[in-house]
Amino acid sequence: MTRALKSVLRHDADMSDCRDLLRKGSQSFYAASLLLPSVYRQPITALYAFCRVADDAVDLADDPAAGLDELQRRLDRIYAGNPEDHAVDRMFSDVVLSYNVPYPLPAGLLDGFRWDVEGREYETLSDTYAYSARAAGTVGAMMAILMGVRDREVLGRATDLGIAMQLTNICRDVGEDVRAGRVYLPADRLRANGVDVEAWRTAPADHEGVRETVREVLAVADELYERSEWGIGQLPSRVRPAMFAARSIYAEIGRAIESRGCDSVSSRAWVRGRRKAQL
Repeated sequence: MTRALKSVLRHDADMSDCRDLLRKGSQSFYAASLLLPSVYRQPITALYAFCRVADDAVDLADDPAAGLDELQRRLDRIYAGNPEDHAVDRMFSDVVLSYNVPYPLPAGLLDGFRWDVEGREYETLSDTYAYSARAAGTVGAMMAILMGVRDREVLGRATDLGIAMQLTNICRDVGEDVRAGRVYLPADRLRANGVDVEAWRTAPADHEGVRETVREVLAVADELYERSEWGIGQLPSRVRPAMFAARSIYAEIGRAIESRGCDSVSSRAWVRGRRKAQL
C-alpha cells in the first residue's frame, strides 16, 4: 500500500470518527449539517468534534483542572502541526492550519471551560453573556472562518448566533445544571424574580421565579437570533440553508421550553424529528 493511499485511508477513518461524535453529540446540529456541501461539512465536523472532545476532557476527568491543562497542551500541539495520535486532534490540526483559524478563538473556548472548572458565579446577564461568548460565540466565529468569511461584521453576527445557541442551551438545561452544582442563569434576575438562589441550589425545584428568568434569557436569545440573520445572508449561498436550519432548530428549542411554561427544572425540552425536518 502506497504512503499516499495510507494517508487517504487515515483521513477517511479520522473523518468518520468525527462524524460519529457529531451525530451522537448534537442531533440538532447534525440534522442541519446534512444540508452543507461536503467541502464545508468536513472542516466544520472536525471543529465540532474537537469541541465535543474538549468538553468531555474536562467534564469527565477525575481532576477537571488537570484535564483542562492537558487540553491546553493538546491545543498547543495542534497549532504547532504536531497533534497527538488521535483522530480529532489530527483533523482539527489540518483544519486550523489550512484555514488560518486565529489561535485566540479555540483558546477562548478553553477559557469557557476554565470558568466551569473554577466554579465561576454568574451574577448578571452580562456575566452569563460573557460565558456564552467563550463557550459558543467562539465556535460561531470559527465556523464562519471555515466558510471563507473574514469580514468583522459578519464574524460578529456569527458570534451572536453562537451566543444565542448557548443561551438556549442554558435555558433548556437549568435542572440538569443546578443538580450538577452549576447555575448559569443570572443570579440578580433570579433574586428579582423572588428566588432564594442559595436555597434553590440546595434543593432544586420548579419555581415561578426561575421560569420568569428563563423567559427573560430566551428573549435575549431571540434578539440575537434575529441579529444573526443578516450575517447568515452574507455567507456563501451554498451554506445558507444549513445555517438558517441550525438557527431555526435552535430557536425552536426556545419555543419548546415556552410550551412547557418555561419549566426547565422538572424536565428537558426537545424538538421532535418531524419538526426538525419541517424547519
